[in-house]
Amino acid sequence: MNYKLFKDVVDLLEDFNRHRKPKEYKDDINGFKMWISDQVTGGKQNPEQPQWEGKESGRSPESVISTLLVHLNRYARTYSKAALHGSDFSTQEEFIYLINLRAFGPMSKMELIKKNIQEKPVGMQIIDRLLNHGWIKQTDSMADKRSKVISLTKAGINALERQMGKIRTATKIVAGDLSQAEKMELIRLLHKLDRFHHPIYCRNVESAQLLEVVESEYSTQLQ
Repeated sequence: MNYKLFKDVVDLLEDFNRHRKPKEYKDDINGFKMWISDQVTGGKQNPEQPQWEGKESGRSPESVISTLLVHLNRYARTYSKAALHGSDFSTQEEFIYLINLRAFGPMSKMELIKKNIQEKPVGMQIIDRLLNHGWIKQTDSMADKRSKVISLTKAGINALERQMGKIRTATKIVAGDLSQAEKMELIRLLHKLDRFHHPIYCRNVESAQLLEVVESEYSTQLQ
């Protein structure tokens, strides 16, 4: 056994436990791997600086990131719309709701809506349309009689299967010409952003106070 390597790994684990930020890295093997990756990529002395429109006049990196995320969302929705063309699906969200039920199993209406990061009124409209199609069914919750549990029906599975080929093509196109390594790095960065934003979103802070609350409570994390 290479005892020096073993000691180095133990030392790394000690550093991880000592310096880990719980909101950024989970206390498990995946969190440990992400932390190591960040130590390597973040330790470059002269990282390559990308160019962007307006950089010379002072446009910030944060502005570029926000704009590009909006653009990419619109591109992805365009491809999804094309993938659902000619089907019985009215929106991309209807398809995603069924995908989540298939992947995670039956859940309450609010669990399904929250998993899709949507407001309750919009989510309830989507669920009603899915019920009208017969793609989902609702039953009384055993844990809370006031709540309904939503599950996928055979018709819903069939509706998914009819479109899966086109959906897979659409998702492949969204990833564009990224290499495998670039895809993995993008997933890592997007997961990191999601881990930051999701707990804030789940607090349902009023719009009038949201920016002030986040800026105040997360000032040490905002660069």
